[in-house]
This record gives sequence, C-alpha cells and structure tokens, in this order.
Amino acid sequence: MWYFVREFDRGRDFYKRLLGFDETYVDWDDKWSKLEHGNMRIALSEGEPTEARVAMVDVDDVLADADRLRGEGVEVGTVVDLAGQLRIVDVFDPYGNRIQLAQHTVQ
Repeated sequence: MWYFVREFDRGRDFYKRLLGFDETYVDWDDKWSKLEHGNMRIALSEGEPTEARVAMVDVDDVLADADRLRGEGVEVGTVVDLAGQLRIVDVFDPYGNRIQLAQHTVQ
C-alpha cells in the first residue's frame, strides 16, 4: 500500500516517530521508503497525496494512542467500538492520508 506525502522527511518522521513504524528501506534518489508496523507494511513516497485504501495498524490501546496523538496536534477521529470486539480510530497524517488504528478487545 502506497502513501504519498508532499514532504518526504516530514512524512517519514510522522510515520516513524508518532505512529511507531520501523523503516526497513530508503531510496534517497527517488524519495520513497518501506515502513512496517507489526504485520502492516506500507511504502511512503514524495508526491501529491491521493485518496487510497486505508492501512489498518494493530495497537495495544486505541484510547491511549488517540489521546497521545491529539496531544501532538494530530487530526484524530472518533474512537468507535464495534460489537465489543474491535475498537478503531481514524488518524490523519499532515497531508490528509488516513490510517486506522485498531485494537482487538476480545481476549
């Protein structure tokens, strides 16, 4: 799944520092990188953001992450509980790309 950001370094910082992705590859010439968070893998490239599919990233505590990201000035949607089994929230990077944080609440 590809995400396009207008400023490559700022985009990389957002996904790594704020969302906890690990960067596994960087192509400095073409300005794109591979990022991983658990089982989710995305590619980040400099370019004009487009509406795309949404990456769902598993986290331990959606509520805590939503609060932390709001405190960092990140646009965060409303936390939604789905049938007592899944808690999700939409998070938007500085360019409007949407990422969905998900917590499985059934043990």
